[in-house]
Amino acid sequence: MQFVYDENASQELLTIKDENYRYLFKARRLKVGQTVEFRNLRDDVLYTYLIEDIGKKEALLRLQDKKKSTKTDLKNLHLIWCIIDPKVIYSTLPMLNQIGVSKISFVYCDRSQKNFKIDLGKVQKILINSAQQCGRMDLMEIEVLDNLDDVMKKYNSFAVLDFGGETSWQEISSCLIGCEGGFSEQERQRLQSSYKIGLKTGLILKSETSALTIASKLLI
Repeated sequence: MQFVYDENASQELLTIKDENYRYLFKARRLKVGQTVEFRNLRDDVLYTYLIEDIGKKEALLRLQDKKKSTKTDLKNLHLIWCIIDPKVIYSTLPMLNQIGVSKISFVYCDRSQKNFKIDLGKVQKILINSAQQCGRMDLMEIEVLDNLDDVMKKYNSFAVLDFGGETSWQEISSCLIGCEGGFSEQERQRLQSSYKIGLKTGLILKSETSALTIASKLLI
């Protein structure tokens, strides 16, 4: 783990309990006098705390040092992803987070199952755990939109991954990816004027494979 997340990191005194307490003092068995590095994932600062007291359920840490980190100059990539089985989304998110996707807009498309619900609390926890492991300094932005019309009202410029699209791409910062079964004919009509991109494969990719492929090609 590259650091520990705590939303209160930056305060002079930090009280540690629950999951972070179990990790630091049950799993890692840290002692009074040792230091721990924290981030709050809102700023670019790495905070170093000294362990002052360890109780049965809580520990008290004092800020010792803070150091602003230099962010790698990465491209921004916004994925607009038609909703698929949330279990697949949850398992794919850590990889997209590691690759450096800056934002995901989940949208219910015509072929999305309407009973699929994204648990935003679970998503945030997954992204925090991933950031702690890979060292990412910010939280990926997440939103859920009701339909493609809402996407087109909010975002006026995005590429669309679809069969027959260009395989030699222009500069892309936002991309729409369909769900299993692709886009409906009605959606294709609404997307007629959008810039279409494709992949150099004759194979049919799953939605999550497409998301990972697009992110990898554009960011790594």
